[in-house]
Amino acid sequence: MRRLDEIEIPDPRPDDQFEQSFCGATVRFRGLKELLGAADYSKAGDRHAGLAAANEGQREAARTILADLTLEYLYDHPLTDAEGGVDSVMRVNYDIDRTAFQSLAHWTVGELKNHLLRCDGAEIRRVGRALTGVAAAAVAKLCDVHELILIARKVATPTQARTLLGAPGTLSSRTQPNHPTDDLRGISLLVLWGLSLGGGDALLGVNPAVDTVENVSAILCRLDALRRQVAAPTQICVLAHIKTQIDCLEQGAPVEVMFQSLAGTERTNLLEFGISVELLDRGWQLMADRGPLRDQARQFMYFETGQGSEFTYGKHNGIDMTTAEALCYGLARRYDPFMVNNVTGFIGPETHCDSFEMVLANLQDHFMGKLLGLPMGMAPCYTLHTQTILEGQQMATELLAAAGANYYMDVALNTDRMLAYFDTSAHDVQALREIYGKEPTAEFRDWGLARGIFARDAGGRLTRGPHWGDPQRLCGSAAEFAELTAATPALYGFATAGPRPADDVSRRLKLNQGFARAAIFAELDVAALQQIAPFVLLHTRAASHAAHLDSPDLGAQLAPDSVGQLAGIGGQVLILVSDGLSALAVNHNIPELLPVLLDGLAHRPWTVARPLLAQYGRVKLAEQLADLLQADVVVHLIGERPGGDALAARSLSAYLVHRLPATAAQPSPAARFEYRVISNIYSGGFLPQEAGAQIVEQVTELMNQHGAAVPGADL
Repeated sequence: MRRLDEIEIPDPRPDDQFEQSFCGATVRFRGLKELLGAADYSKAGDRHAGLAAANEGQREAARTILADLTLEYLYDHPLTDAEGGVDSVMRVNYDIDRTAFQSLAHWTVGELKNHLLRCDGAEIRRVGRALTGVAAAAVAKLCDVHELILIARKVATPTQARTLLGAPGTLSSRTQPNHPTDDLRGISLLVLWGLSLGGGDALLGVNPAVDTVENVSAILCRLDALRRQVAAPTQICVLAHIKTQIDCLEQGAPVEVMFQSLAGTERTNLLEFGISVELLDRGWQLMADRGPLRDQARQFMYFETGQGSEFTYGKHNGIDMTTAEALCYGLARRYDPFMVNNVTGFIGPETHCDSFEMVLANLQDHFMGKLLGLPMGMAPCYTLHTQTILEGQQMATELLAAAGANYYMDVALNTDRMLAYFDTSAHDVQALREIYGKEPTAEFRDWGLARGIFARDAGGRLTRGPHWGDPQRLCGSAAEFAELTAATPALYGFATAGPRPADDVSRRLKLNQGFARAAIFAELDVAALQQIAPFVLLHTRAASHAAHLDSPDLGAQLAPDSVGQLAGIGGQVLILVSDGLSALAVNHNIPELLPVLLDGLAHRPWTVARPLLAQYGRVKLAEQLADLLQADVVVHLIGERPGGDALAARSLSAYLVHRLPATAAQPSPAARFEYRVISNIYSGGFLPQEAGAQIVEQVTELMNQHGAAVPGADL
């Protein structure tokens, strides 16, 4: 692995002006960033960023210009950051096979596309090693749906841990048994259910609700025990921050695969994800030296990406979403990962507003990842505050299966009980296996055959066995199974019809989802909330519910007339209540939570400001208020996006936003805030009164120790 300062990269150059004339009209683009943005399919994030073409004619003019640019031109014009420099992500993208590049540098992007359509998979892999993410994005913007599928389908990218993932003829899944409170019993039930459905051959991986060494180690140990209990040939991971995983590994926890989310700009990685290339290098080296699977795994890193995070955080450097995503893949390539998972659709309508935009983006992402040599898993997903629906997600999975995706997610009944979004399920994966004649990894297949989870039909084709979809057979006893089931929310039944959930299960699921989606449009009960505390009522720049959903930046800023209402308000600790994406969460939980919180803070030695209530607020609103009122800590109580079931639509989060003292060690002068979060506060998760007491403890720690936390906010 080459050091950053060893990677050769051209000096930035001034922007060129491009123009295309057709039928008496001339279209002009200033610089490569503007050209790349205009050449893409129109998506909400690029429209909000002012990068999308104004119309189809402008888009096709941009594509025509782009098709005639040479790969050498793209190489010679690295995209720059806000200061005009080349950041670390862009630099890593230039760590390419230079011999291969010299053989094709004279090609135009259009000629590259033609070559990819004509050649075989081995040649695509050779060419891909010579490309930066920008070049991969450029050719993706010229491809239609058939071409995105056809080219990607030719490329196999197998990787090896306990299982050989991505071998031709296979389709795998990553079981994601998330639980709103990290209850190990609920996690266990979802693991066993996924395994019984033939899921999890790629990985058993949990997103933790609480990112601490103690909690992450406990989940890792439970996953390890479950895997050993049923002797399943797979690997485990807890998708905590890489710093937490490093600490866990150094303390002896079974970190078999190391995870981290990536972004396509250094500013997003550093200031929002809390990572750097140097930190990723350290994690990779530690796994190579001390990882539990180091003697049998060729690869051991796992990355998640997805279009839009750079734009959402306002740190995209003027780069469109597709190109920024390709830069993520250029960064991931540095570590020869075991898995890359794309979660485009996870953020919301500010990046991809409907099924069409989500489907196209997923096909582009899969194509670019495969072209750059990555083992691509796909998670076409959605949240309830978008116009994306289940059927749109299913269309994406069908197209991506045709394109040769290595694996999908296994989120039980499509419903993530902690992250409040909707992803693919083990039922989906089995249906796709039967449609396309695919099998799980060979090691897992043999295990499943021995367990009766799989069987062979008279023609030798792998099919469901007599014990497929029966998690109780993998459990120790009926009593234990009942205990695990009782600890797991959003269970609508285990009955199946072929590879799909039985209709009564689907009906209950979709009924809950329908009522949860309706909660997005609820409003704050201001009168009732004013009876609980003397709130100062504020408004953000989002003038309507529609503007609030589509443009998160509006909800992160106060309306000018509300700024004047802050006169005379001040305190070291500030309590801010916002509807976020579920006013129901505020209406249901604040009556129980806030009195406990106010009482606890009243017995602490700091001043507490009069509480604020903001309509149409987003997480980052806390930062503006912290600055305006010079608060040390803002406790932002905000409604989460509805998910799981109708009850989970009442789920609240508490973001503890710590304004760093001027003397604090900071990774960058712009890193002025750190976040802690307590999520899933509702009757089916963390009880509101218990959450209130926990918030007081967290505020005490921050105020007394100026404690640090992993940054992050996606509401």
